[in-house]
Amino acid sequence: MQTMHKYFLLLFGTLLLFSCDSGMVYDEYQSIDNSKWASENKIEFIVSNTDTISSKNVFITIRNNKNYEFSSLFLIAKIEFPKGLRVVDTLEYEMADAQGKWLGSGFTDVKENKLFYKENVVFTEKGDYKFSIQHATRSIHDIEGENPLNGITDVGLSIEKVN
Repeated sequence: MQTMHKYFLLLFGTLLLFSCDSGMVYDEYQSIDNSKWASENKIEFIVSNTDTISSKNVFITIRNNKNYEFSSLFLIAKIEFPKGLRVVDTLEYEMADAQGKWLGSGFTDVKENKLFYKENVVFTEKGDYKFSIQHATRSIHDIEGENPLNGITDVGLSIEKVN
């Protein structure tokens, strides 16, 4: 009977795994060396697109540790379309609440924040889209961005189909 119970749990878990359709189109991360992100260090992702009909949500995912010094994060995000059109956005995301508690998920010192970048967008051109992300967060004493941003461990990009 014990063996039958184990097989049932294994079968149920397998079915559950395959029945979940998150609609994930793209999901990639790049690590930041020594968790020190230089302002000139652009994180780039190349996304190949063949679906010119479906709506998608685009997310920027940031992983930070306790060494991150700010309650918000400023990013410059660019999309270069296959035929050359470029879209540039300056974004601000809250990383901590008013009491200084980190937002995001995770049980360790590293927190992951899945941040909306583009919502309900249709990529109408087939081909490679180039996404680039760089930070624009500065301390009051570092207007030129000479010091790296501490505590960012990974930067990711994910694209999901809208149901």
